[in-house]
Amino acid sequence: MKVFKQIKELRIELAHYRAAGKRIALVPTMGYFHEGHLKLMDVAQEKSDIVVVSLYVNPTQFAPDEDLAKYPRDFGRDEHLAEERGVDILFYPDNREMYSDSHVTYVITEELSRVLCGKARPVHFRGVTTIVAKLFNIIQPDVAVFGRKDAQQAIIIRRMVEDLNFPIEIIVAPIVREADGLAMSSRNTYLNAEERAQAPVIFQALQEAVKLVKNGQTDAKIVHQKIRQKIESAPLSDIEYIEIVSERDLTPVDNIKPGTFAAVAVRFGKTRLIDNIVLRATD
Repeated sequence: MKVFKQIKELRIELAHYRAAGKRIALVPTMGYFHEGHLKLMDVAQEKSDIVVVSLYVNPTQFAPDEDLAKYPRDFGRDEHLAEERGVDILFYPDNREMYSDSHVTYVITEELSRVLCGKARPVHFRGVTTIVAKLFNIIQPDVAVFGRKDAQQAIIIRRMVEDLNFPIEIIVAPIVREADGLAMSSRNTYLNAEERAQAPVIFQALQEAVKLVKNGQTDAKIVHQKIRQKIESAPLSDIEYIEIVSERDLTPVDNIKPGTFAAVAVRFGKTRLIDNIVLRATD
């Protein structure tokens, strides 16, 4: 595996593969790899000849009061895990490489960035779409792989690719979970023992919602109430939002129909966890 810190050197390397007709995949990450990240790398290998993983904790997607400074980092560990997984190239730039001092250009997906997580984190998706667009321009992959846990992010990236005519196939891989159902996240390391013990209630609530829908319930208010009741049964939970929305455009629905999913954000202590589940798959 090769590690590149400079855009110019990375582009020279990728030009050789591109000239040879190799299919290039990108997995954008902020590092501190867990099995969820590694599964994305596996999917990328299946869909390409050359796998590039970017490792960059992007400051523009954090508000001043968020956890940029304490976001977990361990490059040596990540480098080892990526190499073990068969990654070809690890792109590890610093802030000076990715943003000039005079940087003023941002990419924004208007309505999609204002709902769900965008309500509480108004600058977040502007930072996400900007850095992903920059990575797409730098690497020019044929395919890029994202995780389903960040469902809103995946939907926003798909829309950006469509609207800006990026010639890139976007693959969204399934959520990878711990044995007790908690969606894997680098932020899970922030949980103390008691919070960690209660956090699986999120997935339990989503599973109960799926069961309710399978049994014929289509009223979104009733399903919403069921999810809330279950999560609130965990004393340490603090619900930020529960939304039942359309996969197409993230708009709330009154009746659960094909292409509907439930998305939640819940805090345990200072740790903000997100999760989602499809309630009715698209026919």
